[in-house]
Amino acid sequence: MRAPPYLPFLSGPPGLAPGLKPVAREDWLTPDSEAEAWLGPKRDLMRTRRIEVFAAHGAEAEMAEAAALVLSALEQGTCEGEWPTPLEAAAAEVSDDLCLMVRGEDGLWRLQAASLCGPTFWRLSDKMGEPLGGLHAPVPGADPDLVRRISRIFDGLQPDLILERFNWTVQAGEARFTPSSSPLKALAAETPEDAALHMLYLRVERQTITKLPETGAVLFTIRIVVDPLRAALAGEGAAEAFSAAWQGITPEMADYKGWAAYDGLVRAALRQLGRRA
Repeated sequence: MRAPPYLPFLSGPPGLAPGLKPVAREDWLTPDSEAEAWLGPKRDLMRTRRIEVFAAHGAEAEMAEAAALVLSALEQGTCEGEWPTPLEAAAAEVSDDLCLMVRGEDGLWRLQAASLCGPTFWRLSDKMGEPLGGLHAPVPGADPDLVRRISRIFDGLQPDLILERFNWTVQAGEARFTPSSSPLKALAAETPEDAALHMLYLRVERQTITKLPETGAVLFTIRIVVDPLRAALAGEGAAEAFSAAWQGITPEMADYKGWAAYDGLVRAALRQLGRRA
């Protein structure tokens, strides 16, 4: 097992705060920790299930500009293979999903184009064209405070700045294309507690935002990183930090993330490691 590249639970439980921090442009998309494991399956999804993983409402100029920016960051001028749109061509070169938010004449930022192969329990068809309020409606406490904060961040974002944040959860199995949480929860329900350490995985979303200088659209990237929970808890103090984060989440956020389906397995896994949950 590799050492997981990201352990966001070391900073505490998931919350509503955006928690955005600047990242150097050379560290934006490289190194791509998931390329070896995910690029092949991702490209297969893009070819065979395109209607589920790609959508665009116009945004031709925005897609072209975003693709050029991604290829520039990868220091390559062309893409492998032929793809219907520049955004898909660029998305086929990175493990990250690429989503474009465009500000309308009404001042609202809407999802206008996306190549999304690693959705964490949402369907692209349900969110296309939605403003920020629609995208975050299921999040407890998100409306209106979180939406207003994110909108202000998008409005004020400068093209030379890339911001990064992390989100995380646990799941049963290592699937990355998960438009629904139901199959994973069913798998968790079938998993005996003595198999918890081998069935549970840490799922991390590394998210970034950057503004395109020409069109003014915001490019939102999502890198899904999936590692066995036992690997994530192997480091010194990691299991204790994870246990504290797991128990420290608010009831509303735990309900939103569906953690009740995994609570018994998580506690069993921590017991197997000799920790108390």
